[in-house]
Amino acid sequence: MADTRPNFLVFITDQHRADHLSCMGNPVLRTPNIDAIAARGRRYEKFYVSTPICMPNRATLFTGRMPSLHGAHCNGAPLALSANTLTELLRCDGYRTELVGKVHLQNMTGRPAAMERNCPSGLRHPPESHREAWLGLWRDGRYDQENTALWQDNPAHQLDLPYYGFEKVRLCTMHGDVVGGEWRRWAGQMLPDLAALIGPANASPDQRYTVPQGYRTRLPEEYYPTTFVEQHTVAALESCADDRSKPFFLVSSFPDPHHPFTPPGHYWDLYDPDEIMPPSSLAARECPASPVLDHMRARHLAGGENRQGTTPFIVDAREACEAIALSYGMIAMIDDAVGRIMARLQALDLAENTIVIFMSDHGDFMGDHGLMLKSALHYQGLVRVPFIWSEPGMAAPGHPTRALHSTLDFGRTILARAGIAPFWGMQGRDMAPSLADPEAAGHDALLIEEDGHETGMGFSAPVRVRTLMTARHRLSIYDDTDWAELYDLENDPDEMSNLVDDPAHASLRSACFERLSRLMTSLADRSPFPIGRA
Repeated sequence: MADTRPNFLVFITDQHRADHLSCMGNPVLRTPNIDAIAARGRRYEKFYVSTPICMPNRATLFTGRMPSLHGAHCNGAPLALSANTLTELLRCDGYRTELVGKVHLQNMTGRPAAMERNCPSGLRHPPESHREAWLGLWRDGRYDQENTALWQDNPAHQLDLPYYGFEKVRLCTMHGDVVGGEWRRWAGQMLPDLAALIGPANASPDQRYTVPQGYRTRLPEEYYPTTFVEQHTVAALESCADDRSKPFFLVSSFPDPHHPFTPPGHYWDLYDPDEIMPPSSLAARECPASPVLDHMRARHLAGGENRQGTTPFIVDAREACEAIALSYGMIAMIDDAVGRIMARLQALDLAENTIVIFMSDHGDFMGDHGLMLKSALHYQGLVRVPFIWSEPGMAAPGHPTRALHSTLDFGRTILARAGIAPFWGMQGRDMAPSLADPEAAGHDALLIEEDGHETGMGFSAPVRVRTLMTARHRLSIYDDTDWAELYDLENDPDEMSNLVDDPAHASLRSACFERLSRLMTSLADRSPFPIGRA
C-alpha cells in the first residue's frame, strides 16, 4: 500500500525580519513567489523566535525544546549528538529526510574559545574532561563537522550521516559570497579563480555604498550560494519523484539575507537606497534612552566599535537605507529561487501531497533604533519572523492569523501532521487550531530566551535575557543589571517608550513579571521520564 502521509518542503532563510516580505505589508520589496505560498495557505502575523540567535533557535526548531533545555543555548555551543530531533523521529518512521544549505547545529568556525578566561584566577583548573557539568560532554562523536576551515582544507571532510536525523545533507556554512561547505567545492569546480571573485577584498568598487559589510561581489549569479541551494533542492525533489515509496521531509535552507550584504549581478541594483525610508525609530527626533543604547552610541561616537564583525553596531539613516536595499536584493533572489523550486514541485506532480512552509531563524535590527545585526535587545524586528504554512485543502486559504506562536511549536506541528507522537520532553503546541481556523487562539504568552557567548554592548558579562511576549506587551529582564523593558506594542509599535518604571503601569509590570515567572516554570525540563517511583 502506498504511503499517503504528507511530504514537507521547508524553506528557511537566515536573519530575515517578518516585515521584509511584501505579503507582510512591505511597501517596497516585491516577493511574489513567497506571497503566492501565503495566498494558498496561512500567514502568521505574530510568530516569534524562541531565541533571536542562529544556533540555539535552529536547535529549537529541530528539537522542539527551549535553548535552556536542549543545551545549544548560545552560538558556539553545539547541539549534542545525543539530542533527539523531529527529523530523527521522521526518519525512523519511514520519512526520507534531507537538507540543502545551512544547518548550523554545530560550530562553523572551530571550537569555542578556552573557558579559562571565565574561571577565577589563582585556582587549579580541572582536567579538560571534567570542566563541564556533564562528564564526557562533546566526547560522544565529532563536533567539528560544520567547521568551515576543515571543509576548505580537507577534500575528504564530510558529515557523519545521518546528521541529527537528516539522511542526506548538502551543506553550506557562513554567509553572503563567502560561504563554505559543499558550496565552495561545487563553485570551485566550475570557477578555478573562485578565490579571486569573493570577499570584500575582491569586490567591484561602488562609491554609492558606504554601509559596513555591504560590497558588490564579483561572483556571478549562477554560482552564488542561493543558486546552489535552489539547484540542489530541485535535484532532491526530482529524486523524490523518481522514488515515491517514502514521503519526504526536505529543508531548503538559504544562508541569505544574513550579512555581509552581497546580492550578486542585477540584484545589487534592484532596489535604490534613495527610495527607501529609514526606520521610524531611527528617524524619530527623540531617541529612547537605555543603558545599552547609551553605551552603543557613546562607543560609536568615540570610534571604538567593530563594524565588520557579528556584534551590533550603530548606523545612520543613510547606512540603514543602504543595508535595507541590499538586503531586499538578497531576498528578491531567494524569492526567485523559491518560485523555480515551487514550479518544479508542481511539474513533478508532488504539490498535491506536499505541505510547504516558509520561515526564518531570526530577524535583524536593520536600522531600528540606529542598530544593525542582532543581540540582547528584543525589538520586534529581531524576534518576530515570517511563518507561512500552505497545504492543499486548507480552510480559508490566504487569510492571515494573529494567533501567537513561536519556533518552539514547529516540531510538534510537523509531527502531528505526520501522525507521529512527540518524544518525552518535547515542548511547544500543535498549531492545528490556527491552521484550520485563522480566528483560533494560539498561546496567551511566549517565552524568548537569549544567552550571549561573549561580553559586549555595555554588559559586564555575556548577556542573559528573558522576554515575555504577549499579543500586546513585551517585558524583557536582564541578568547582570536591574534595568528592564516593558512596552505596549499596540500603542507603541516602535518600542520607544519604556513603561517599566512608570508608576501608572505598576500593575501591568507586576502582572507581566508574574506571568513570566509562571511561564519559565512551565517550560522547565520534564526529561528524562522517571523510570520508577523511588
